[in-house]
Amino acid sequence: MEILYPLVLSAVAVLATLVYASYLDIRDRRVPFIYWLPMLGAGISCTVYLLWQTTANLSLVFGYVSLVTSFLYADYLDSRGRTDSPGLTFYYRKASIFYYLAIVLVLPALSWFVFAPSLNFQMVPWYAMFAGIMSYITYMEYRGMFDEPEHPNGRKQDMSIIKIINRWYFVLIILIFAITSVLMLFGQENWGSPALVILFLSVFCGIFYIFGRMHLFGGADAWALIFISFCIPTFPFTPLLGNPPLGFLSFSVLINALLLNMVAPIGIFIMNIIRRNRAPLMYMFFGFPVNGDRIQDEWGFVMEDFVEKKGQVSRKFIGFGDSIKRMYSGEGRVYTKDLREHPEEFKKELAMYRNAGTVWISYAVPFIIPITAGLITAIVFGDFLFAVMKIIAGGL
Repeated sequence: MEILYPLVLSAVAVLATLVYASYLDIRDRRVPFIYWLPMLGAGISCTVYLLWQTTANLSLVFGYVSLVTSFLYADYLDSRGRTDSPGLTFYYRKASIFYYLAIVLVLPALSWFVFAPSLNFQMVPWYAMFAGIMSYITYMEYRGMFDEPEHPNGRKQDMSIIKIINRWYFVLIILIFAITSVLMLFGQENWGSPALVILFLSVFCGIFYIFGRMHLFGGADAWALIFISFCIPTFPFTPLLGNPPLGFLSFSVLINALLLNMVAPIGIFIMNIIRRNRAPLMYMFFGFPVNGDRIQDEWGFVMEDFVEKKGQVSRKFIGFGDSIKRMYSGEGRVYTKDLREHPEEFKKELAMYRNAGTVWISYAVPFIIPITAGLITAIVFGDFLFAVMKIIAGGL
């Protein structure tokens, strides 16, 4: 059995970080980005070493590094203004942003042109598009266009287009990396089959980055899957159930995590049946009622809308489509953590919850926990879904 020792070291660093991140997410429902950095340093270094050891292709190595750097830079841009210090925000915009942009633009140029075995003119327009998008977004951030609702003349500006650009521009960056990976895969004397690594990383990580930006996935959960992909792009050794066809570890981690996470809804449904809680069938799997007086002590999202008229409280469950819209917009969802930390902003809601007696909330087990379990099971056993399919195929 072949063992990729650099990825074994990387897997140890990733697993240790995920265990601690799971603890933080359970305790605080938040994983500060700084706790990912040691794991990233170790994992990216190990992956770079493995790529160079197995391919001796600087073009491919810089392609991998440029992809990772682009993701980190996109998050750096997205995190502007998180600090409450105007001085730090000013320093961020004036002193740092263009230095980082230069690095982001240089790395793919080194990969696609300088260290490429032969010049592929098809790459030129894609690089121009990449450089143009990144430069434009950086300029927008520098000018504060994504977080200032007014023009200098005091007139309100239409923020809809600005928000769309800010939220969706990275889709184009992902497509550029995916397309250039395909070009380098089939280009004469270029990357060859190892380009599939960059292609898989671009698509898989890009999907979860966008999900995180759309609020359809927890930020820590999305970054956990992205960083697992960057640090352990393939299996460190052959798992007990064999390598799945793609050999892309993160996909197997996600599949195993989803299958393991199905245990929670089944358990919640059984608990609701035992306690004789009544709700539409779908909600019986994903939530449970809590005492309205103590809702601030619980973890989860409120699953009901309440309206009070003439002292009477009417209620209805939030529909699936409406829930998705609220997740996407980041508005209209009531999180019990917000009730606990900012009760002054939810006085009306808290009063209605008390009058209602009970309130249905969603269960709030952080998905990073099944992700951690999915990583362990994927490395040791392999892809559960692939194993089941092999059994079925064998039985047929």
